[in-house]
Amino acid sequence: MDSNLLIVYLSVLLAILGSSSWFIVRQILKTRKLEMSLERLENKLTTEKGTAQEYYQLGSIYVDKKLYSQATVLFQKALKAQELEGDENPAFIYNALGFAHFGQEQYDIAIRNYKEALKLQPEYVTSLNNLGHAYERKKLISQALEMYEQALACDPDNATAKGRVESLKKRLVIYN
Repeated sequence: MDSNLLIVYLSVLLAILGSSSWFIVRQILKTRKLEMSLERLENKLTTEKGTAQEYYQLGSIYVDKKLYSQATVLFQKALKAQELEGDENPAFIYNALGFAHFGQEQYDIAIRNYKEALKLQPEYVTSLNNLGHAYERKKLISQALEMYEQALACDPDNATAKGRVESLKKRLVIYN
């Protein structure tokens, strides 16, 4: 009986260690890939002009690392490069630029960029959610609710917008 219990405990321990090891190795590989992309893009963009996509990719890496001011500069370069190239819709860049400003708590500038993204792509759900979040931070609850409802009109299954609409409606009932 004791040996069976010992085998069960050891099996459970091995399963926990195995799954933990798998998650750790996966995270290491993901981080290594990100760092290699970062190094490659930084080296290239310091020696020559890049494309809008390259500036956008490097800016996105900086956002992941929470280096928002550096990301802002790169997203602005991406917009300038995109104007010259003219082959892609810059809505994604404006959204990312807004996110970088949001990360620096520059909510008015973030709102301006999210709105610019929505001018270019009116049903861009990520920008609608981000704009709603920025309005929330500025305590503009009715505008935030409107953005989240607009996001739900574009994508009825949007979990972020659903949760925020419910929460904001409750807050509006309490305040009224």
